[in-house]
Amino acid sequence: MSLPKTRGRYLFDVPLAPTTWFRVGGAAQVTFKPADIQDLCFFLKNRPTNLPLHTIGVGSNILVRDGGVEGVVIRLGQGFNNVYINGTSLDIGAAVLDRNVADLACGAGIAGLEFLCGIPGTIGGALRMNAGAYGSDISQVLEYALVLDPKGTLHRLTNQELGLAYRHCDLPKDWIFVGARLNGQVGNEKEIQEKISSFLKEREKTQPVKSRTGGSTFANPEGKKAWELIDRAGCRGLRKGGAMMSELHCNFMINEGGATAADLENLGEEVRQRVLETSGVSLRWEIERIGFKSMPAIGEKAA
Repeated sequence: MSLPKTRGRYLFDVPLAPTTWFRVGGAAQVTFKPADIQDLCFFLKNRPTNLPLHTIGVGSNILVRDGGVEGVVIRLGQGFNNVYINGTSLDIGAAVLDRNVADLACGAGIAGLEFLCGIPGTIGGALRMNAGAYGSDISQVLEYALVLDPKGTLHRLTNQELGLAYRHCDLPKDWIFVGARLNGQVGNEKEIQEKISSFLKEREKTQPVKSRTGGSTFANPEGKKAWELIDRAGCRGLRKGGAMMSELHCNFMINEGGATAADLENLGEEVRQRVLETSGVSLRWEIERIGFKSMPAIGEKAA
């Protein structure tokens, strides 16, 4: 594999399990940690055109399959951690944690971004899926996102251009979010902090936040709640191998300690099948699944 000479780092055949919240999955053929936006642009402009790419943040909402990931996994780090506050606007790098954005906005007396404290992961991931919580989502606070296309050209795109909808973005998977401008409104720091604290207390009471999980497994169907459909289908506490649907919140999958990626994915598919049979609703995965289900033998096609 011929890779361009960058200022960032290439790592080869590095297991991805330790870097994801589920703690499962195989290795990445190549992991690339770009130094900054310019370095990532250079990589994209000069990479082999047939090279598969995947972008991962802190691995909070992703299931890496056991067979590993072909091509290059791009991990945005320190060069994408910038935060600049101007009035009630925040210019934020894609690698900044959602929780940190809520706290920074609070310290600056900016209201309207409190909901981010309840979203695991980074701003890049939140943009990719239009993440939301507590009645708000990214589309309601986003002025524009900074995105690199597969050829390394930088675009500044609005909500409408991104096609943001409930837990959805129209952009192809090979476009990479590198930053955003979020807008809040003038608020009182004490009131903002109280709101964040109440959200966090509610989250701890209702979600298995101390378990190996990936957040909500399935998106809510229109007019319905995924957890209610899952509960009605008898899937609360359902197990496959070392994977279980949480007793506390049955739309959360948990790695109880010995699960494989296959255990988790098979559990999710079993839940989808049972919900379809009991309610006629086909649940949509909210967790992104990438990679091969099993490592192919030489000359064989991957599963």
